[in-house]
Amino acid sequence: MPPGIATVACLVAIVGLFALDRDENARTSKALWLPVLWVSLAGGSRIVSLWLGLESPIKSAEQYLDGSPVERALYTALMAIGVIVLMGRGREVGEILRANGPTIVFFVYCVASVLWSDYPYVAFKRSTKAMGDLVMVLIVLTDPHRPAAVRRFLTRIGLVLVPVSILLIKYYPALGQSYSGMEGNVRYIGIATDKNSLGAICLVVGLGCVWRLAEGRKGTRKTGMLTAQGALLAMVLWLFWKVNSLTALACFSLAGGVIVVTSLPALRRRRALVHLPVAVALCFAGAALFLNVGAELVETMGREATLTGRTGLWEKLLAMTQNPLLGTGFESFWLGTRLEELAADYWWHPNEAHNGYLEVFLNLGWLGVALLGFVMVTGYRNVVSAFRRDPDLGGLKLGYFVAGTMYGFTEAAFRMLNPVWILFVLAVVAVPKANASPVRSATPSRFRHSMRERSPDHSPVRRKQDVSLG
Repeated sequence: MPPGIATVACLVAIVGLFALDRDENARTSKALWLPVLWVSLAGGSRIVSLWLGLESPIKSAEQYLDGSPVERALYTALMAIGVIVLMGRGREVGEILRANGPTIVFFVYCVASVLWSDYPYVAFKRSTKAMGDLVMVLIVLTDPHRPAAVRRFLTRIGLVLVPVSILLIKYYPALGQSYSGMEGNVRYIGIATDKNSLGAICLVVGLGCVWRLAEGRKGTRKTGMLTAQGALLAMVLWLFWKVNSLTALACFSLAGGVIVVTSLPALRRRRALVHLPVAVALCFAGAALFLNVGAELVETMGREATLTGRTGLWEKLLAMTQNPLLGTGFESFWLGTRLEELAADYWWHPNEAHNGYLEVFLNLGWLGVALLGFVMVTGYRNVVSAFRRDPDLGGLKLGYFVAGTMYGFTEAAFRMLNPVWILFVLAVVAVPKANASPVRSATPSRFRHSMRERSPDHSPVRRKQDVSLG
């Protein structure tokens, strides 16, 4: 098929899948497009200036320091609009912030670490982007129709990034493929910068599909949604096969299993058992990777016992640590002479630790690791509490919590603009019960008051009518 026809077919397919998945009864805010754009343009795709041909890929330490003015303007604009949106939802935002002290302290510490960074200006810019992740999460969670907003947020990301990645891989190889390694092996990257980034996109989108399909079994309007989500999941699985990002695939398999298991009626009747599938998934992943349990399985999946050189890199990074208590400052380790030294030692030019917990240690020290651990402990409690109130949405939160925790074992999961990190934050943030209602009343309070005045009796039926109006 010629690339031009394939492009038209891709666009038609995207529009058709959007139409199939549409729920006309849900009225989400138009501001929901802000986090969709944030993840799609900033976290899930190549930077805009690369698409426009305004800049070349970053290959030197100096380019990392300078950054991109195009991206800087884009992030600033999205954040500014996002802050304006949240100012209009001040009460809801305030209640969520007060209920998530550990998460807020962690983000504040990230900003404060600019003070001891050896590249304070770069650290300040990056910490600002990290706050942008939190802004976008709050936009989703304060939407008047929160469950519907979460569904649309995930679907919009998936129906844009996944089909376009397939289009680029199959019909525009100059954009969708890259060559790496000393032998020039082909890597399928789609719209992303590398195969691991595309794997992260497949992970977060695929888990959303699994959740929607598990949730759709109880719905009344199922056919269109099941078709759209089934087609999207099939595309995600195809990308997993082509990309060969086994970390993302393993996280998808285990976290998707948690979502499916927690959707079973038997477990929902005994919600105390919710900890069991989470513990099994995390223990299995940790034992296979770090305790040499099932090393044959790791090698069978196409990875060395050293996790493709990661263990040697970890030893090198630990030897370079100078301030173990506070770290080098937010996102400051992979800059300057340190980056140049590591690029000289490794042909694949690492720019991350390939371990989320080690990455936090390098940048934020033991104090940052402790604060992240506190976020994860309290976050898991928030996730379980959400599951007990709303098993459908809570099951998705459990899946993203498990995925983010496991993804951090071999990838830098807790970094700004990372889709896995953004969805992890969305999962662990607690939403007070006052904000947990999926639908806000559109009935004026004056009308509800007059209706109560006109109801002389207080029969159960009449009270039920009053509740439905309010």
